[in-house]
Amino acid sequence: MNQTKMLVEAVVRGMQEKKGKRITTVDMTRLSGAICEYMIICEGNSLHQLSALSDSVWETVRAGTGERTLSTDGDRHSPWIGMDYGSVLVHIFMPEQRSFYNLEHLWADSTVTEIADPE
Repeated sequence: MNQTKMLVEAVVRGMQEKKGKRITTVDMTRLSGAICEYMIICEGNSLHQLSALSDSVWETVRAGTGERTLSTDGDRHSPWIGMDYGSVLVHIFMPEQRSFYNLEHLWADSTVTEIADPE
């Protein structure tokens, strides 16, 4: 399995660990000029959960792949946290912000996969 797919799987696992909702992967590998290969989006129910999701993604990716973020935007009080892993961009939103930015639909030519919510 290639490094990018391992990274995507680690990000999703990190989100699932903290019960991220509506986890979605956006495969942009077929789009010329795309800003990344994959975008992974999820939402949480509170700012505290967003922070926990971000921490879990960071820890799971680091332990599973050795990768570190190139940058992170947002903090413990933000309704959106973005994490840049180069080939993979991670977006963790509150539901209202996710609906407003509607990233899944901005990249309509990509392959969008919704992952079932954890039980």
